[in-house]
Amino acid sequence: MAAVVRIPTVLRPATGGATLVSVEGSTIGDVLESLTTTYPAIRGQLLNEDGTLHRFLNVYVNDDDVRYLGGVDAPVADDDEITLLPAVAGGAH
Repeated sequence: MAAVVRIPTVLRPATGGATLVSVEGSTIGDVLESLTTTYPAIRGQLLNEDGTLHRFLNVYVNDDDVRYLGGVDAPVADDDEITLLPAVAGGAH
């Protein structure tokens, strides 16, 4: 199944500047594995070494947070849009 992953600005250097990437997979885990196989530099920003989602990464399937849909086991259908949102820390001192 092909889904579209929306790549945020901060992660685009790892995807050669791509803003949208079409990937195959029937779960979020499959999709992220496909994405990180194609763009290995992005892996450490998305997944922990054990394959779980990085805690500072929010992932949405069609605006639904995957943490409430089963995490990496959340289902993905053809034409779903997956949005990656890394948490941004910092502020004024």
